[in-house]
Amino acid sequence: MIIHRNLSRRRFLQGSAVAGAALAFPMVLPSRVFGANERLNIGSIGCGGKGEVDTNGVADQNLVALCDVDEKVAANTFAKFPSAKRYKDYRVMLEKEAKNIDAVTVSTPDHHHAPAALRAMRMGKHVYCQKPLTHTVHEARLMRETAAQMKVATQMGNQGHSHPETRRLVELVRHGVLGNVTAVHVWTDRPIWPQGVHRPAQAQPVPPTLAWDLWLGPAPERPYADGYHPFNWRGWWDFGTGALGDMACHIMDTAYWALDLRDPTSVEATSEGCNEESAPHWSIINYQFPERNGRAPVKLTWYDGKKKPPAELTGGKETGEANGVLIIGDKGAMIAPYTEPPRLLNPEQQADFKPPEKSIPRSPGHWHEFVNACKGGPPGGTNWDYAGPLTETVLLGNLAVRSGKKIEWDAKNMTCTNVPEANKYVKREYRKGWELPTL
Repeated sequence: MIIHRNLSRRRFLQGSAVAGAALAFPMVLPSRVFGANERLNIGSIGCGGKGEVDTNGVADQNLVALCDVDEKVAANTFAKFPSAKRYKDYRVMLEKEAKNIDAVTVSTPDHHHAPAALRAMRMGKHVYCQKPLTHTVHEARLMRETAAQMKVATQMGNQGHSHPETRRLVELVRHGVLGNVTAVHVWTDRPIWPQGVHRPAQAQPVPPTLAWDLWLGPAPERPYADGYHPFNWRGWWDFGTGALGDMACHIMDTAYWALDLRDPTSVEATSEGCNEESAPHWSIINYQFPERNGRAPVKLTWYDGKKKPPAELTGGKETGEANGVLIIGDKGAMIAPYTEPPRLLNPEQQADFKPPEKSIPRSPGHWHEFVNACKGGPPGGTNWDYAGPLTETVLLGNLAVRSGKKIEWDAKNMTCTNVPEANKYVKREYRKGWELPTL
């Protein structure tokens, strides 16, 4: 780990008022060199709900600190790790545990991902962060760049990437079982929470176990009401990224990986119910990817809200799966339900096809990939050199949904070139005290 000895301490100061005082970022500490059987010291940011799953995923390591804004939601995790120190504010946790923590897991609502993960990385900590990696396209780019600069191990929580059936699909497509692929269709049954709704008209009492202001964090201040915490936040733009952000990093990942898709040149969406507060009831989003390395251009279509690909694309057969991908080439088509075996729609077309040998190493387990990387092993499969661009691609769909127009995208400059008003969704503002840390 690089130690920035010549940087002044004040460049690490984060101007946040916590208990009436500003928190300071400690100097970057050197990472430990681990023995074969030595355990990581891990802090869990957001340890209830989905965070309980992620905390359990690294439970064979040493959980030294747990942070959650809701004592009730996090109760199971607190009980399981009674010796771990407890916090409500991850800014406080990172400051006080700077010398004790090697890595953190971040399993908060989307709007906290970048503020928490960037703080940890700037302190030299390895980071596992749930999908989507970030709340905005700009944050995804910054997360990737910061991880590379700080030389920390990273992993995004799209567990399907580590599944053996996902890796088999990638091997089949790359081997040419479908021939030249030009079209991909990806669908989900989400949202399973309210979307296309408006802000509650009346405030309600904050539950006694919830630190509401800390839950809001970098988002604009608003009164508490039912319908935000602990689950339905995904449908609100201030906190989540809708059905697309929730599921596309899972389901789009297989085709994105198999076809080396990156940086679409245009995105266009049709949706119903979208407003400035909330994501739509449903959406259909078309991504256009250019030719790359001799491969043909690819059109990828995303469906949510129980929308599906047209029946004629599947020979009139009902896909049946709640979440899946259909990949179409000039030699045939393949359906792959999420983390289930892929199947050819026309097996007779592939009668002479000899399945390829395994060429992608099988995963030791999604969280174990991260732990191994922290200890000097190979990078995790969804390290942020991969997960950052995937998240950027996914979240571009929300630019098209929210602007209501086809957008032309300049990936290098992170700019929508034809619809300037869409660029306001590329970045966001942060409440005072929650700004993104920089060196």
